[in-house]
Amino acid sequence: MLNVYATDWCPHCKAAIAFLKKHEIPFQVIDMDSADPETIECVVKVNGGDDWVVPTLEYNGKWRPGEIFNEVKFADDLRKLGIELKC
Repeated sequence: MLNVYATDWCPHCKAAIAFLKKHEIPFQVIDMDSADPETIECVVKVNGGDDWVVPTLEYNGKWRPGEIFNEVKFADDLRKLGIELKC
């Protein structure tokens, strides 16, 4: 299952989630505003150690740090994680 570390106030998270829904990719959202300290620490580490950045993705132990949503790059990053796009 694809884990999407996100917030409900982040426009890049909203765009990423809309993309995943459009392409029928199953995922679960982990809300960083209410995440436990261990999750926050992990996401901070994945994003360079200074702060957490969303949307951060994790799939089968592979991570994609958070960044500004760009549809083409996002699709490419999903493929690199091993996720096949359906349409």
